[in-house]
Amino acid sequence: MNRTTRRLAPWALLGLLQHPCTFAAAPADETTLAPITITGQATAPSGLDPQLPASTQSVTARDLQQINVVNTEDAVKYLPNFAIRKRYIGDANSLISVRGTNNSQSARGLVYVDDMLLSNFLGNSYGFAPKWSMVFPDNIERVDTFYGPFSALYPGNSMGATVAITTKMPKKLEATASVQGFSQHFDQFGMDRNFNGSQSSATLGNKIGNASFLIGIDHLQNTSQPLQFATPQAANGGQPGGTPVSGAQSYIDQYGKPGVIAGTSSEGVVHLVQDQFKFKLAYDITPTIQAGASLSYWNRRYRNDNESFLRDPQGQVVYAGRVNIDGSAYNIDPATFANSAGRTESALYGLSLKSHQQHGWNFAVDFSSFDVLSDTLRTAAAGGTNAGPGTIESTRGSGWNALDAKLSYTPASDAPGAHWITVGYHFDRYHLDDQVFNTDDWQTGGMQAPKNAFLGSTATQAVYAQDAWKFASKWTLTTGLRAESWRAYSGARSAGDASVGYGSRHETHYSPKASLAYAATDDLTLRASVGRAYRFPTVSELFQGSLSGLSIVNNDPNLKPESTLSKELAADWYTDSGLFHLALFQDDVKDTLYSQTDTTVIPNITNIENIDRIRNRGIEISYQGENVAVAGLDLSAGVGYTRSKILENSRSPETEGNNFPRVPLWRINAVATYHFTQQTALTLAGRYSGRQYNTLANTDINPDTYGGSSSFMVFDAKLRYQVSSRIEASLGVDNLFDKRAYIYHPYPGRTIFAELKFKL
Repeated sequence: MNRTTRRLAPWALLGLLQHPCTFAAAPADETTLAPITITGQATAPSGLDPQLPASTQSVTARDLQQINVVNTEDAVKYLPNFAIRKRYIGDANSLISVRGTNNSQSARGLVYVDDMLLSNFLGNSYGFAPKWSMVFPDNIERVDTFYGPFSALYPGNSMGATVAITTKMPKKLEATASVQGFSQHFDQFGMDRNFNGSQSSATLGNKIGNASFLIGIDHLQNTSQPLQFATPQAANGGQPGGTPVSGAQSYIDQYGKPGVIAGTSSEGVVHLVQDQFKFKLAYDITPTIQAGASLSYWNRRYRNDNESFLRDPQGQVVYAGRVNIDGSAYNIDPATFANSAGRTESALYGLSLKSHQQHGWNFAVDFSSFDVLSDTLRTAAAGGTNAGPGTIESTRGSGWNALDAKLSYTPASDAPGAHWITVGYHFDRYHLDDQVFNTDDWQTGGMQAPKNAFLGSTATQAVYAQDAWKFASKWTLTTGLRAESWRAYSGARSAGDASVGYGSRHETHYSPKASLAYAATDDLTLRASVGRAYRFPTVSELFQGSLSGLSIVNNDPNLKPESTLSKELAADWYTDSGLFHLALFQDDVKDTLYSQTDTTVIPNITNIENIDRIRNRGIEISYQGENVAVAGLDLSAGVGYTRSKILENSRSPETEGNNFPRVPLWRINAVATYHFTQQTALTLAGRYSGRQYNTLANTDINPDTYGGSSSFMVFDAKLRYQVSSRIEASLGVDNLFDKRAYIYHPYPGRTIFAELKFKL
């Protein structure tokens, strides 16, 4: 990175995040740079703050070419102090984990694509991940991510991080196609198999006059490694008795106690087939006003197959009943090895109208709607059967709508006294309709007697204002205020013919923000930021429970919103070798919403409760550089330390002083790419995650086993070769040394990739 590039980088980034423009002048207090044109049609999502009052990290399409990417969430897996809980290729439950937000707190991360909200705030857990699959990875132009709730343009769900994905639009006739195959080997707990998959995609686009369009299709099929296992507990009291069985696998569980694994259970091995369709349209009404529309369709079919390892003396498979394993009695519930199958169809619609003048006033209006067109999960009542009774769960009709309207002002120069002003309005509505029915045939039967149901809605309206004021040549003060009015309504829960409704709730909160930046030198910027934010309870946390299977989840319609007071001190230093970033942060969080489970009783009982006070404190150091040490070597690396501590928990005082679950003390991510020639590049990447706990009590003392949360270091690699201007080939591997690691579920083993891309 030469000196001119270093000096220009912040201004170029700002330009990319606003609109195509030409920079003709540098700031008044800096050396004048030659004019440069920022090309491309990419604009930031309407919520993305162009003043960036917090730590920011970005990934470009060029960066993504160098790493193994199958699903969209792979784009952010190497960001500093950042991790993605992705259990297998095609996992619909891939969640963000950043700083003190763990990988089960899905409602603490914002994800946008082209101004449309992908975040699923119907709940706050594994089953409510962002809808990453609405984006084709090859269509990504850049991903901009910033940490913490320091901008008034965002709701309190930005407590963790905000991810803004910008996709490409063609400027001429373009066509692409790609095919990819991948395979992993899994050898553990008595299973020794290969699990394979493939992905293929194609796009066609053009710009004709003032109109441009893009059409794309994508097909993915994959089989996961085993995700969950049956770990029955020895029966209490009485004589051992039961049918003697063999095949159970002995292991030491996450609490350091001996246990047995009797087979795969619940999700088990997932077989999935997924199809996507994408259509985008943009029309330039005038040279500075553009209208846009988009449609994304997602169809996912999957089976969760389970297998019992248990065999009786005659060699027959045992699925249920009282059994004798090595002299101890176990009661195997009939539902333990039950198979299931599901299908989901969803659509994301988007409309936009915005202006992009270089100076003066601009507006942006964005509307998006995510609809669950159909969603059924069929589950057998007992294992080892392809017919017979079971249940059908449907969430058809669930979804969300979001509207954002923004007015912003950009001054003609950044001379002292200049103001960058933004005012806006936001509305969102989330609706959940979750119904479970009994059926006499779990595979083909119809919905019969209702078993249980949960439904409800939340809606939020917000107005905000933010001003970035350059009050001196080296000083910029950004202040903002967000006012949010939230309500929950139409909540109900039923079991069989009995039903109970919940009254509506309404709360209003105000979130002030402030950030002070100081340009200490031409190459060094210092910044201090502080922000208050509120994260309101989701529909599921308020109204959804569960009355089936091996567990009970109790809801609480009176949960308080989470609130945080977040602080950050940061420095950005541009050198001849690259960009260094340092951030010190602290989040003081009140009323954290978190699930606590009593596993000492069967069925288990889980309650989502408010934890009084948690403090997240840490440091991040990152580096990005090109041609580092030698020509052709690009390097990015990040080290993050986070101490997330439970300060007060009146519902469970014994957890006070403990580490908050699933927040590792250390995260280290690094990517090094060496360009041998313009056609050939080799990338080596590494990801390290340190010690963490799965439980609030921190009693899981044996993390490197099923049910635990491992510390791990894995290495990935990719060799990319540009065969011609139209053809690209690559070979890659994730988890190069086949490290065994767990996030309760086993992470994938060594996975090998082969890919071929064509471009017209």
